Amino acid sequence: MSGNPLARLWLFIGGLSGLLAVALAAWAAHGLAPRLAPAEAAMVQSALTMQGWHALALLATGLLAERRAGRLPHWAGGCFVLGSLGFCGAIWWRVLTGSSLGIAPFGGTLLMLGWLLLAIAGLRRPPEHGAP
Repeated sequence: MSGNPLARLWLFIGGLSGLLAVALAAWAAHGLAPRLAPAEAAMVQSALTMQGWHALALLATGLLAERRAGRLPHWAGGCFVLGSLGFCGAIWWRVLTGSSLGIAPFGGTLLMLGWLLLAIAGLRRPPEHGAP
């Protein structure tokens, strides 16, 4: 790696998010499941799925940010982090407290925007080796 600090940040957050997704999945399956209604269990599964996918998206974002110039990968990474917190966090809040934060749709929109930005960033030509 060339030392791009934001690229390393996306890789770091992606790794931590993956770790947290696995830990929460284990807790949900073994400690939380007996206390959940079927609708709540489905909500938890949705949050875990989204967190796992977006942990991988953050890893891809970090790798792409190392290979592409510009801000698009970093905007995508920011959308993935904020979207995951908003979407997954709102679902966990609802399941654990019974009240709604009302931000899950905004979080989901940020996740979709992150994918769009990542796709556009992927279309950019990588810098040629030796080019100034």
